[in-house]
Amino acid sequence: MPAQIETYIPEERIQLRVAELGAQISADYEGQSVVLVGVLKGSFMFLADLCRQITVPSRLDFIGTKSYEGTTTTGEVQLTRDLDRPIEGEHVLIVEDIIDTGLTLSYLKHVFAQRSPASLKVAAFLDKPSRRRVQVEGDYVGFVIEDKFVIGYGLDFDQRYRNLKDVCIMVG
Repeated sequence: MPAQIETYIPEERIQLRVAELGAQISADYEGQSVVLVGVLKGSFMFLADLCRQITVPSRLDFIGTKSYEGTTTTGEVQLTRDLDRPIEGEHVLIVEDIIDTGLTLSYLKHVFAQRSPASLKVAAFLDKPSRRRVQVEGDYVGFVIEDKFVIGYGLDFDQRYRNLKDVCIMVG
């Protein structure tokens, strides 16, 4: 039986907030260029919308990690895909779908810091501080949410529902 899905954050609110974040990032990086690193797979929709709102020169790259099986974190972060180009001396913005336990972001910040970027910041679409195991913060955060399992706008449940335009929760 298919799950019942309820809208949690509607598409219109998402697009408005992404435009605000893009303007803020553009202002902060004015006169510079930035490397936007999307964390696969969940960040792809946020990254696509965000990069179209950023007016400073930028290039895109992707990194893949895995730390969940279904709805449960494994507690370990695995690198499944590395960057295509070096980031040494570059302004880097990690683009993440959600900061949950903090394990993935903490791992990525450590890995990237060893690669000597000029600066390293984080843009997270969602932040769920109640689930933190490791204390990390986003520099640019779309929405702070309560402890709900969310799907849509790139976020999945067992690799499904990424295509939803809204952020949703499953009910019933």
